[in-house]
Amino acid sequence: MPDIIFEDAHILAVKKPVGLLSESTPQCDGLADLLQAHVKGYIGVIHRLDRGVGGVMIYAKTPAAAAHLSEQVRTREMKKEYLALGHGTLPEASGRLCDLLFHDRRINKTFVADRARKGVKEAILDYETLRTLSSPIGELSLLRVRLLTGRTHQVRVQLASRSLPLVGDRKYGAPSSGPIGLFCRAITLRHPASGEELTFTAQPSGKPWELLGV
Repeated sequence: MPDIIFEDAHILAVKKPVGLLSESTPQCDGLADLLQAHVKGYIGVIHRLDRGVGGVMIYAKTPAAAAHLSEQVRTREMKKEYLALGHGTLPEASGRLCDLLFHDRRINKTFVADRARKGVKEAILDYETLRTLSSPIGELSLLRVRLLTGRTHQVRVQLASRSLPLVGDRKYGAPSSGPIGLFCRAITLRHPASGEELTFTAQPSGKPWELLGV
């Protein structure tokens, strides 16, 4: 059972482990199945994290809460902050990255597109370099990333396209293999019943975060 950060009658905030799907598929159970067994009732999937990525996730415990939270995702009112650990450095210590992305479902990979066309979506994120360090696998940068859109593999491909592949992310050009250096550190939302603004946080641990001494 994953760590539960917060739970009431409307929502669940949990720390998703690396290697677990956010929701079930015909071939494999996911985190939503574990939570459904925990609450013995409804669990609504609001957003997703890649299987190889851990961090804060929010689930709804009622259909009404699911609709409310899904609207916050659609209008970008729900805020998500990630830690990203990548190979190399970016030219600017902070900034905004804007791209057009196309996700190829056949191979489960996202590409930067050079023009708008069917299936291409705008992707925007803000980043800030928190520190750089030398490690046994080379020079690394730790970034704080705030998503303004939520596209499949967005952080991974936008940083990799600027020669900063995430540690362990062989799909997008990392020289290393292993757990991916991406973690959802915080989510801010409005509670679907009270309207109160809430922020839920978690800290990464294990590989590759041990390179930072965490």
